[in-house]
Amino acid sequence: MTDLIVQAVSLARTRSLRQAVLRPHEAVEEMASSESSDAFAVGAFDGEELVSVGLIAPDGEPGDWRIRGMATAPVARGKGAGTGVLDALLRHAIAEGAQRIWCNARTPARGFYERAGFRVISAEFELPMIGPHLVMELCPVHSA
Repeated sequence: MTDLIVQAVSLARTRSLRQAVLRPHEAVEEMASSESSDAFAVGAFDGEELVSVGLIAPDGEPGDWRIRGMATAPVARGKGAGTGVLDALLRHAIAEGAQRIWCNARTPARGFYERAGFRVISAEFELPMIGPHLVMELCPVHSA
């Protein structure tokens, strides 16, 4: 893997990787229909190849931001691509005044989010066709 480049990308640019990794049972158009129109998207590139993506947008109470669609290609896992994307998403939300950042994390990704400072705030629950999840949150104002 070459040096990763992490940068803002269009929502459309994220869809094929998100669909392949997260929702192979859905058509890209179906998955796109649940996107927030004000989502900020980030991608990590290994050369020209997009290897990791994620979205963040205001969601919930004032000051709440939600991470969605975190997806990393299997060949790039464990190499910093997802961490780079998550860091960029968090920096964006904090710069926009986020007081709480949350996500529905797939249970196997729990450690990934915990390493970034998130904590579990729910019991495990099942999303049909997707699998077990946990609600996790980070309160950046209080985690400095």
